[in-house]
Amino acid sequence: MEKFIELFAEQFDDIDIATLNAQTRFRELQGWTSLVALLVITMVDEEYGVVLPPEEMRKTQTIQELYNLVQSKL
Repeated sequence: MEKFIELFAEQFDDIDIATLNAQTRFRELQGWTSLVALLVITMVDEEYGVVLPPEEMRKTQTIQELYNLVQSKL
């Protein structure tokens, strides 16, 4: 999970990773845009070999939920 949060944080231009945890509601983060969402989808594909359908990603609210979705597809 720690590595996932690090990779997730890298998709933002300017975010303090110390402010992120499993319960962070990522859609409420300053800087969350559709471009960042696409970067996260690409990161998950490159790092985990998992294709996240956008409609499934839209159902997630927290980093933990997103991580669980990725894990369920491994």
